Amino acid sequence: MTDSSSMLGQERAAVAAACRRLGAEGLLIGTAGNVSVRAGERVAITATGAVLAHLTPDQVTVVDLDGKVVAGNLQPTSELELHLGVYHRYGAGAVVHTHAPMATALSCVLDELPCIHYQLLALGGTVRVAPYATFGTPELAESVLAALEGRSAALMANHGALTHAPTLDKAVEDALLLEWACGVYQHAAAVGRPRVLDEQQQLAVIEAALARDYGTTRPVPPVHEESR
Repeated sequence: MTDSSSMLGQERAAVAAACRRLGAEGLLIGTAGNVSVRAGERVAITATGAVLAHLTPDQVTVVDLDGKVVAGNLQPTSELELHLGVYHRYGAGAVVHTHAPMATALSCVLDELPCIHYQLLALGGTVRVAPYATFGTPELAESVLAALEGRSAALMANHGALTHAPTLDKAVEDALLLEWACGVYQHAAAVGRPRVLDEQQQLAVIEAALARDYGTTRPVPPVHEESR
């Protein structure tokens, strides 16, 4: 192990910044949750016991893909095996695990979060709830990895939520999207039975998004003189 603070300095700073943002958004509380980003054969990951809303780069540890600490003075999160599993199985670039209030609440009562809004398609559609297992165990890691099949998000029964993405920014945005969707479901369920988008409706959304390049800014086409 090395105490070098320069190894993956940019990635460690990015993980710390992501944790502070998630804390400000109310998705992280105290030391609960963990965030990581991959850079080649190295992973920058939050240290166990760190207060995430105030995380600093020196509280982010660097490990290799086998989990060996290669930089930093603090032990990595107890969910290290889960993060590494996501990288190995799904080729992710970043992982965000939170104990976000709405996501955690729904994980206590649902077997899955149905696709009640088309924005959930950005996460793969219906979000599965991984069966409960004790935190930091191989059983939990395997449970969540299975729930992530074909998805970029999963709820963890009586525990929290996890998202993964090619970039850290996207994993954070997906965590925020998942928490928003959980809130929408909770509010809808308080009034009545939420309607769920069927397969045909979901396909129509995907086709429309592709046709319109949904989610990206586009310049206004220039006005030709003859059309004025």
